[in-house]
Amino acid sequence: MNAAEIKLDLINRIANLKDSKLIEEIKNLLDFEQDNTVFQLNEEQKSRLLDAQKDEILDEDEANNEIEKWLQEK
Repeated sequence: MNAAEIKLDLINRIANLKDSKLIEEIKNLLDFEQDNTVFQLNEEQKSRLLDAQKDEILDEDEANNEIEKWLQEK
């Protein structure tokens, strides 16, 4: 199915919906997808993001090596 066919299918299916909660959820999803506003962070949120960026992150191999070293020390 191409994009036009999918759109028509969705329009038909939405038109036949009876569940108002489901219709509202679809509306919320579309509103969210089309929202182009820039999210503004407060100072606490900015600080927490900066702290998270500073955290050391290990990939799976590094983590496994760290665990092996720790287990050998026991």
